[in-house]
Amino acid sequence: MSHAGTPPPIRPRGHGRTRPGAALTAGLFLLPALVLLGALVVYPIGYSVQRSFFDKAGDSFAGLDNYVTLFTDESIRTAVRNNLVWVVVAPTVATALGLVFAVLTERVRWGTAFKLVVFMPMAISMLAAGIIFRLVYEQDPDRGVANAVWVGVHDTFAEASGFPRARPLPVHPLEEAGGGAYVTKSPVHTGQPVRLPLIGVAPAQMPEGALPARAAPASGGDAGVTGTAWLDFTRGGGGKPNVVDPKELGLKGLRIEAVKDGRVVAHTTAAADGTFTLPPAADGAVLRLPASNFREQYDGVEWLGPSLVTPAIIGSYVWMWAGFAMVLIAAGLAGLPRELLEAARVDGANEWQVFRRITVPLLAPVLAVVLVTLMINVLKVFDLVFIIAPGSAQDDANVLALQLYRSSFGTDADLGVGSAIAVLLLLLVLPVMALNIRRMRRTRRETRR
Repeated sequence: MSHAGTPPPIRPRGHGRTRPGAALTAGLFLLPALVLLGALVVYPIGYSVQRSFFDKAGDSFAGLDNYVTLFTDESIRTAVRNNLVWVVVAPTVATALGLVFAVLTERVRWGTAFKLVVFMPMAISMLAAGIIFRLVYEQDPDRGVANAVWVGVHDTFAEASGFPRARPLPVHPLEEAGGGAYVTKSPVHTGQPVRLPLIGVAPAQMPEGALPARAAPASGGDAGVTGTAWLDFTRGGGGKPNVVDPKELGLKGLRIEAVKDGRVVAHTTAAADGTFTLPPAADGAVLRLPASNFREQYDGVEWLGPSLVTPAIIGSYVWMWAGFAMVLIAAGLAGLPRELLEAARVDGANEWQVFRRITVPLLAPVLAVVLVTLMINVLKVFDLVFIIAPGSAQDDANVLALQLYRSSFGTDADLGVGSAIAVLLLLLVLPVMALNIRRMRRTRRETRR
C-alpha cells in the first residue's frame, strides 16, 4: 500500500514483457553456435556412447562387454592407475610451484623477468616439449642433460673408474683373483722391476695427462719395489706384448696394492708415465690391482625405465604448466587487500604465518580455479606420454588418452573398446566440470551481493 500523495513508481515501457520477435532474433544469432556445438560435441558424444555397446566390427550388440574389458584388461587398468597418479600429483605440484613462484617474485626486483622465463614453456607445443624432454632423459650422459647432471654429482662424491674394461692377456704376468681384481702370478721383490701390462682401454679414453710409458729402473734393496703399469697396445700395430713400446701410454692413476697373507701392507698409484714405487714392506708380496680400477662407470638413472617413466613425464608437464599456475595466482595476489597483510605483520605475525593464515586462504578461489583446470587438463594428457615414453616403457606409462588412441587405431583396432574408454574419460571429467561450474556460480552470486 502506498502513502497518500506518493506517486506510483514509473515503470519502463515494456517492463516484464518480451518484445515480439526478440526470442526469434536471439535464436537466429545462437543457431550457428548451436549447429557447431551439435555437430562437433553432441553428435560425437552420442555416437561414442552408442558405439561402445557394439562389438569390434560394429555389427553385433555387445552389451556391457566393452566396459567389462576396461576393468579386466591389464593395460587399461594400468592406464587408469596412471591417470589417478597424474590427477593427484601433477596439478598439486604445478599449483604449489606456481604459488611459491608468484609469492616470491613479488619481493624481487627482477620478478617480471623471472615470470617471463617460467611462463615461456607455455608457448611451446606439447609435441615440441615431448621431443625436448625425450632428449633431456636420454640414458647416455653425453646426450641427456638429466643424466649428465646426475652423473656429475655422483662422480663428485664417488670417483669413477678410469679403466672399466681393462684386462690382462694370458701371456701377461697377471691373473684373475675373483671379484674383478687381478694379481701377479708370483711374488715381487726389490731390485726386480715389475711389469703390469693391461689391454682393453681405447687410447682415446685414457686418463687426461697420461704420458708415454717408461720402464721403471731397478731399485736398490732399501728403495722398495718399482714397476710400470701401462696399456700394452700400440696404435697402428707393431708393438710386442709384455714390452714397454715407445707409443704405449702409462695407466695413470691405477691403484696397486701389495698383499701378504691376505693383508694389504702397502699401496700406491701409477704416475702419468705408468711408473710406481712401493716401500720395502712390499718385498715378497703379491701385487693386486683391486676391482675398483675396473668397475663400470656410473651411467646415471634410467629415467625412462618402467619404474620412473611416469614421474619423469609428470616432471615435463609441471615444467610446462607451472608458469600458467604462477600467472593466474600472481593476478589473484595482486588483488589482495594489502592492509590485511600489513596488519598481521604489525600484530607480530612472521612471514610464514602471514602466508599460511592470510595469503593462502584469500587466494583459495584462485587456487581452486588453477587446480580444477589442471585436473581437467591432465585427464586428457596424451602427447607427452606418446612422445617421451620409449616403446619398451610405453605400457608402464600408459594413460587413458593414449590407450584410447591405441585401441581405436592400428591393425588391431577395436572401436568398441575405444568408444568405451572415451565414455569413461567423459564420466571422469564430468564431476570436475560440475565442481568448476558450481564454483563459478557461487562466485557470481557473491559478486552480485
